[in-house]
Amino acid sequence: MLNQKKFVVTPKTESSVTVTVRIEKESHDRLEELVLKSGRSRNELINKAIKFALDNLEFDDGKEE
Repeated sequence: MLNQKKFVVTPKTESSVTVTVRIEKESHDRLEELVLKSGRSRNELINKAIKFALDNLEFDDGKEE
């Protein structure tokens, strides 16, 4: 009983979600070209682009102060 090993399973935590979006054909074509050139996955490039856009976004609600 001294060397009894345990196989411990913990609940999986989701760090991502699945979404479906429609993009313009030109954007898709440019993305696919970058996928081929970079060797990175479509998913990785889309995530990087979204993160960059959100981190650098300036929202203008159209209301004047």
